[in-house]
Amino acid sequence: MAKSWRLSVEALGRDRVASALDVDLPEECGAVRMTAAGGSGLSGVPVACQVSGKRLSFVLDNLAAGQCREYLVEAADAPSGGGAGKSGGHPESPGAEVVEGKSCLEIMAGGRPLACYNYAPGGRHEVPARPYFFPVYGPGGVLMARRFPMVKGIKGETQDHPHHRGLYVAYGDVNGSDNWSEAQGHGFQTHESFEWIAGGPVWGGFRERLSWRDKDMKKLMSEEREFRAWCIGDSLRVLDLVVCFIATEGPVTFGDTKEGGICSIRVPTCMDGDKGGRIENSAGGVGERETWGKRAHWVDYSGVVDGRRVGVAILDHPFNLRHPGYWHVRDYGLFAANSFGLSHYKSSFETRGDYRLNAGEKLTFRYRVIFHEGDASAARIRDMFQDWAHPPKASWK
Repeated sequence: MAKSWRLSVEALGRDRVASALDVDLPEECGAVRMTAAGGSGLSGVPVACQVSGKRLSFVLDNLAAGQCREYLVEAADAPSGGGAGKSGGHPESPGAEVVEGKSCLEIMAGGRPLACYNYAPGGRHEVPARPYFFPVYGPGGVLMARRFPMVKGIKGETQDHPHHRGLYVAYGDVNGSDNWSEAQGHGFQTHESFEWIAGGPVWGGFRERLSWRDKDMKKLMSEEREFRAWCIGDSLRVLDLVVCFIATEGPVTFGDTKEGGICSIRVPTCMDGDKGGRIENSAGGVGERETWGKRAHWVDYSGVVDGRRVGVAILDHPFNLRHPGYWHVRDYGLFAANSFGLSHYKSSFETRGDYRLNAGEKLTFRYRVIFHEGDASAARIRDMFQDWAHPPKASWK
């Protein structure tokens, strides 16, 4: 007889709408089937789910504050193909797919293109210094990143800062090496390998190993990067980014500079704050003057693209260094999380932001990136942060 368990999920003190959840299974399974149980009227309805080791992933939707929902989870035969994201339930869902191309990964969600991850030279787009996501699509297939410099000559588009490539990870002072710009003497991030690449009914993504190097290609440190795109709906794109720095080559110092962002994006020119776009943060700040260099749980950048009001929010996880984090966000379209440039921000009693990672130590940052319709208020970004930071309570019976 196949093993089965009952999972109880409590909404606690807030309504849960499209909550992306990870729950540890009682034991490792190849795959599972998941159905709603109990007397909710949903009993027997299949639920899209995905298994990676002991991690069960699914989306909890429309559970009101104070309510509880139960699920029946049954061990199933492992699907063909293996990988990190083994699936079960909801066969009609198009889910997420990651297609390996020439030096790039094409990521689909809900049957639509979501992003292209360019990780090595020779792929779809030039990779001169570091990997990056471009194109990146939001609700309704709207392009959510500036096209320059990957695509040149677009009328009305700014052509400054060529190192602002789509959605990316970079920092301007790593043991004195410039791993932010593409100016002469800049450093590099080099792709080493993928630990896994996975797709399934609930999410698609990868875990990558990289090396950070100086201008002479001397290795400075290692990085493990994990990315997951959740299948929540076409009007909302939820991406999780985990960046883990490892001091494999000796001590690493992240120097105090504003030129950097562990999670960075350059928004389309038509969304720029000085062209009618709106920047706002969790503290109530609006515009560059009230958000640049300030601490906040999240920042949102919205505007009109192709006649549609859309936005992108970056959420800073409570476990991140110096949470709530500091933000390098500009009216000209740069939007980056940078908690090291404190001497430039001058917005707190802390005057220096340098951080030393001793040999062998790790430093992990977690961010959630949300592409949404409307502005931060319409998209309920405040609630979505709380939903992520304080998830529903899950327990096994």
